[in-house]
Amino acid sequence: MIPVAEFKQFSEQQPAYKVLKPWWDVLAEYITVAMLMIGVFGCTLQITQDKIICLPNHISADYVSQITCKEYSKDSQVVNASEEEQAMSTPSPAASSDAPRMMNGLRNNLDIQQYNFINQMCYETALHWYAKYFPYLVVIHTLIFIICGNFWFKFPGTSSKIEHFISILGKCFDSPWTTRALSEVSGETTQEKTADRDISKTAFDETSPATADLPVPEKLVAETPSASVLDKKEGEQAKALFEKVKKFRHHVEEGDILYSMYMRQTILKVCKFVLITVYNSALVGQIHFIVPCSVHTEDMTGYNSFCCNHTKAHLFSKLAISYLCFLSAYGLTCFYTLYWLFRRPLKEYSFRTVREETGIGDIPDVKNDFAFVLHLVDQYDSLYSKRFAVFLSEVSESRLRQLNLNHEWPADKLRQKLQHTPEGRLELHLFKLPGLPDTVFEVTEMESLKLELLNDVVIPPLVSKLVRLEELSLINCAAKVQHASLTYLRDNLRVLQIKFDEVKEIPLWVFSLRALEELHLFGYLSQDVSKNATLESLRELKSLKVLILKSNLSKVPQTVADVASHLQKLSIQNDGTKLLTLNALKRLSLLKDLELIRCDLERIPHAVFSLNNLQMLDLKENSLHTIEEIISLQHCRKLSVLRLWHNPNCLYS
Repeated sequence: MIPVAEFKQFSEQQPAYKVLKPWWDVLAEYITVAMLMIGVFGCTLQITQDKIICLPNHISADYVSQITCKEYSKDSQVVNASEEEQAMSTPSPAASSDAPRMMNGLRNNLDIQQYNFINQMCYETALHWYAKYFPYLVVIHTLIFIICGNFWFKFPGTSSKIEHFISILGKCFDSPWTTRALSEVSGETTQEKTADRDISKTAFDETSPATADLPVPEKLVAETPSASVLDKKEGEQAKALFEKVKKFRHHVEEGDILYSMYMRQTILKVCKFVLITVYNSALVGQIHFIVPCSVHTEDMTGYNSFCCNHTKAHLFSKLAISYLCFLSAYGLTCFYTLYWLFRRPLKEYSFRTVREETGIGDIPDVKNDFAFVLHLVDQYDSLYSKRFAVFLSEVSESRLRQLNLNHEWPADKLRQKLQHTPEGRLELHLFKLPGLPDTVFEVTEMESLKLELLNDVVIPPLVSKLVRLEELSLINCAAKVQHASLTYLRDNLRVLQIKFDEVKEIPLWVFSLRALEELHLFGYLSQDVSKNATLESLRELKSLKVLILKSNLSKVPQTVADVASHLQKLSIQNDGTKLLTLNALKRLSLLKDLELIRCDLERIPHAVFSLNNLQMLDLKENSLHTIEEIISLQHCRKLSVLRLWHNPNCLYS
């Protein structure tokens, strides 16, 4: 016997692949195992037992059609080879008791070698090929079905994507971050705030960059219990998973090779099923118990016609019928697979249900092969897709990034970075971080916060803990502010410095800081002041005393007139761009300090002469040709400082 275990390798797959095997594929695998056992059993019988037994027919016939084997029907007795040998030998006394039977038989006068020769000849010439090779056909067809069903797991173009997906899927499913994210948005964590809760955990729930943009129900917002805190290693692993999911999604969504390969192998199985069913149904009737045989061996045996008994015909016919039954069940699974493939849009996958259940509203829908494998995973267990979706959410990623950032920058480490500014303030300078650590708000002694080249900065309500904070600097850092945070900053922030590359980087909330006394804007603005929308709201800065613009203005913005009633210092550092229009200066009646540096001025602007309260005028690094207008400065009776440094074309006369 050939053990079935020898064929196990053809149908056995990695256990992890089961997530991509829907119920019909699993059922088809069990059916192919049954068909394979039928084939192996038939092959074993072919090898271990006699294939055919033939007896001479005493009626000579030249053709098979002339041979009649009625006396060899199923109801008659057929003499086997051992009995034939006894008949050719001298009867023993023991055999004399069976004298009536031996007397009625025919003596053929053939020896055992002649019988073996005739058996082999008739097996090759008289027996129908289907009856001879039926078990081998079953094994071959079954192996083809197995290969077709698992080809996409082996083909290099698809197996790599499948292995990568299954690896990521398993890690996402088991990740502690998945459990934490789902428990938070599902309201499974406690909502009671404890007095000694960890600030980093509290900030994690309150400062997500997309919190203000996504409508999350209040009941879903919960505090993070200490039991669910991720350690640093788990946080780094989850961060790596986010990157892997992004790269995998970008790679797989580009094509549909997985879908196409699965479709093609299913169509191939259907075509082969139809072909096998047709010819097996037509040929199963060719398995006969009695087979007439015509072999011209008169010179060797004295006979040319024989009647043969196909010893396995009865069993093979039953196996063939069983095989056809299993084959029919297998075909039904193939047709259902085609129905499933054509009935649903498998190249699109929507997480709408997951978004509703979890409250994570930014989970994107996917397409092409990514969508197809998720449809297959849903047939196994939809929980996999739900947990996998956590790593498609930017909100979830930003929360994780915030948590990792808090681990990396504890409050003690931040305190070591404190230093004094030239103005004497205690400043914390953060440079090129992926976000703003929540632990910053534990450094309550800080007076100035400088954020340079930080990504995705959101200032949370925890800023109210910084009771001594007076100055905020945003260097190429487009920060967002939550409503509660804005309320605090509006009443407490005194100095704000913003350096930008594009106008849109200037946050609009800046122009609602009514307690702001100094505003520094460093960056290039549009030559058309009307397009500088951010400079049209200065009227809300009720306490502004110092306005410094380091830019490329062609004229003084008209909006500076909105703060004319309290503005005391105006500095325009134009980086060589010619300042053409200065009429707006006439309305700054309370202005004490005026700096027009590198504005390519050729004369002292006439608008300056109307500033009665002006005490200091700085015109450094311009292109003044003459200072004849200096006599007009007599109207500026309080002017005490005049700076004309670095004007190489200036002629003193």
